[in-house]
Amino acid sequence: MNIGGKPIYLWRAVEGEGVALDVLVQKRRNKCAALRLMRKLLGNQGVRPTQIVTDKLKSYGAVLRDLGLGHLHDTGLRLNNRAESSHVPIRRRERKMQRFKSQKSALRFLSAHGPIYNLLNVHRHLISRPTLRTFRNQAMVEWQIVTAAT
Repeated sequence: MNIGGKPIYLWRAVEGEGVALDVLVQKRRNKCAALRLMRKLLGNQGVRPTQIVTDKLKSYGAVLRDLGLGHLHDTGLRLNNRAESSHVPIRRRERKMQRFKSQKSALRFLSAHGPIYNLLNVHRHLISRPTLRTFRNQAMVEWQIVTAAT
């Protein structure tokens, strides 16, 4: 994404079911930036991953080797489609907001967008219609509780 004509990189961690775990917005796409994302992600989860799928950026491999997780790293063809397709709702919001004005505003929006999207986005192709209705009702109850508190 571009902010003020300069490229800004969106780093997102998505688990196997499509739930966004963490978001990071940075100016660089190097080993230090990848290390920051991985440390933040591994520190927040509290569980060691069984597999880490990334694109073929060399920084990921270097960081995972340094962290002792190189054996879990996979960059196979089409394996990171879930992470790439999870960018679509963000791109949609970005267009409607007429782009982000600063890196700080992008991070502020994206850190709020992830949990809200995870709550309200039910993977309807995996469940029956009555179950979907139940899940959506539960999500709306939670949403009303959260928004009533603020």
